[in-house]
Amino acid sequence: MDIFPFLAEAAASADGETIGNLIGVLLLLLGLELVLGVDNILVISIMVSRLPEEQQNLARNIGLVLALVARIGLLFAVTWLLKLSTPIGEDVPWIGAQSWLYYLAEMSPKDLILFAGGAFLLYKAVKEIHHVVEFHEETAGPNKTYNAFGAAITQIVILDIVFSLDSVITAVGMTTHLGVIITAVILAFGVVMAFAKSIGDFILAHPALKILALSFLVTIGITIIMEAFHQHVPKGYIYLPMSFALGVEMLQMRYSKNRHTKPDAE
Repeated sequence: MDIFPFLAEAAASADGETIGNLIGVLLLLLGLELVLGVDNILVISIMVSRLPEEQQNLARNIGLVLALVARIGLLFAVTWLLKLSTPIGEDVPWIGAQSWLYYLAEMSPKDLILFAGGAFLLYKAVKEIHHVVEFHEETAGPNKTYNAFGAAITQIVILDIVFSLDSVITAVGMTTHLGVIITAVILAFGVVMAFAKSIGDFILAHPALKILALSFLVTIGITIIMEAFHQHVPKGYIYLPMSFALGVEMLQMRYSKNRHTKPDAE
């Protein structure tokens, strides 16, 4: 129990919840955060890909740490976060009274944040696909490189917050013990931190995988926009095809490698 001080504290103050139940919730939350981590790794890989190689690892680590702080901050601001689900028309009557603003009146601040985040992710993914396919390379001077470094970190944090909105609300719905949730977030962060560089470098080193990863981000962006309009898409419908496409691409890469390295059978 000394390994999980937050969990121990939560267990001591639990109202009728056993340690076994808390551990079960912790494992479920850990799985949720790891799935979210897949999205984060893809986003981070793309955001830092246009930076000079010597800056990529630093930008990746700073972005991840700030994203972790932002996500924990959302947990402590969950009461405020839940209020973001109130339709704008209820807080601003004149919007609700205008029939032509019906869809806006039915949207909440959280929906608007999701819409903006999904649209931005969609824009970045499509723009990067264009760069890869058309072989567009950006040449940056010192000032532009510095600005790109700050912009990459800022975009990583903003998109992580967008990704975290639903997961934080889901986590709070599973347990009221913030210690358990924070423990899951920190553990998942450690896993993402350990594998983000190797996975990101592998994706960026293989153009076909990079385009596939960008296509995943297009799908995720569209899904986030749909969520903003209350059109829920089960995550299994997204990640299962993604996993299948990734498996097919890995087989194709294996085939191409063997075809060029193995001698002709004849």
